[in-house]
Amino acid sequence: MKDILYYFERDMLRWIRGRISVISALIMPAAWLIFVGLALPTTFSEHYIDFITPGILVLTMLGASLQGGSLLIFDKILGFLNKFLALPSSRESILLGKILFITTRGLIQATVILVLAWALGASLLSPAGILLSYGILALFGILLSAFSTTIALYLSDHDSYAAFNAMVSMPLFFTSSALMPYSVMPSWLAPIAYWNPVSFAIDAIRSLQEGVLAWTRIGGLAVLAALVVAFCVQKFRKVTV
Repeated sequence: MKDILYYFERDMLRWIRGRISVISALIMPAAWLIFVGLALPTTFSEHYIDFITPGILVLTMLGASLQGGSLLIFDKILGFLNKFLALPSSRESILLGKILFITTRGLIQATVILVLAWALGASLLSPAGILLSYGILALFGILLSAFSTTIALYLSDHDSYAAFNAMVSMPLFFTSSALMPYSVMPSWLAPIAYWNPVSFAIDAIRSLQEGVLAWTRIGGLAVLAALVVAFCVQKFRKVTV
């Protein structure tokens, strides 16, 4: 755990010092929340801001998690990753340290979005509901950050990773339940959205607004996160750069 915390601290200090990256990471989710949540006319919800807030929270975590792979690209280009792999600490501590940082960063950004949503008129969850929402977002962040960091092992530069990020992030978001319920989706889209991991997190948080725990969605997210992390740990143990 000590090695994991060293890698976590390194990335956290680098992020804090680059404040413009914090601001830029919040602009898109905040814009979605303001311009879509308040301006989009809907017939299926009188309080669309309540409906879309879980989707924007998950979008924030999605963006933070997928951008996390660029951290490893940066380390590869500057030669830090070779040095880390040669250290006595276990290789998986590199992965787990980055997962911890990326997930923590996403939760910090999600907190800002949650406060903004409340200021715009969204209903506030109970303290237990807020804690459970953070747990769901953390599970989702672990899943996506492990995946993105491992993909970054096999890409050579920031341009390649940016192209991968764009190819994955928007299709995942737009084929989820973030913007509309399954009942108003086209018949071909509803089953895709239902099995989208992004929808697992959104539906689980949305159920908390009704005081219900969506155990199947939370359990599915936990199983996916465990499988992906286990697979990625094996890849990190064998990697050569």
